[in-house]
Amino acid sequence: MIIKVLGSGCCNCKNLEENTRKAVEQLGIHATIEKVTDIKEIMSYGVMKTPALVVDGKVKIMGRVPSAEEIKKYL
Repeated sequence: MIIKVLGSGCCNCKNLEENTRKAVEQLGIHATIEKVTDIKEIMSYGVMKTPALVVDGKVKIMGRVPSAEEIKKYL
């Protein structure tokens, strides 16, 4: 599983990455988590509002920071 956290590096982006890592750890799954800050790559996913969470190429969450519990539902 490849998980991408899209964002510029703001506080919300960092919180999304942290919550994503917690969710992966709690589920005990193997996943690669990548941080994407390149605006062109972010826009290639059709994301206009960050932070965003992409799981295996599909945008699951955009424009907000979900809890680790909510992220688990998308994994």
